[in-house]
Amino acid sequence: MRCPKCGSEMEKVVHHEIEIDRCTNCYGLWFDLLELEDLKAIEDSELIDIGDSGVGKLYDNMKEVNCPQCGARMIKMVDRRQPHLSYEACTVCYGVFFDAGEFRDYKEQGVLDFFRDLRLMRRRSSTP
Repeated sequence: MRCPKCGSEMEKVVHHEIEIDRCTNCYGLWFDLLELEDLKAIEDSELIDIGDSGVGKLYDNMKEVNCPQCGARMIKMVDRRQPHLSYEACTVCYGVFFDAGEFRDYKEQGVLDFFRDLRLMRRRSSTP
């Protein structure tokens, strides 16, 4: 499999018996259906994301990204709890691609995210 961002070869990485694909150049991560959710729930799974988030950000602006699994055009997704975080998802095979550093960010809901969510909950509860 080739990386959908830089075109380099992807290598298999196994963490707690879950196998994902990681780019050998930009270190982006490909998750097949449900692998992302499974790995997010596992403590220390962020260790698979060894890439530099600065390099990952360089690839964020790519407009057209094709799925490395089935070739379909992927769509840009945003995590509603962390709107600063975007990644690509395939609407055909349901795989997702995270640039380097994004999975680490996805796993950690930051302090600012926590306070933002708390503020939103207070607003909703005070609305008549």
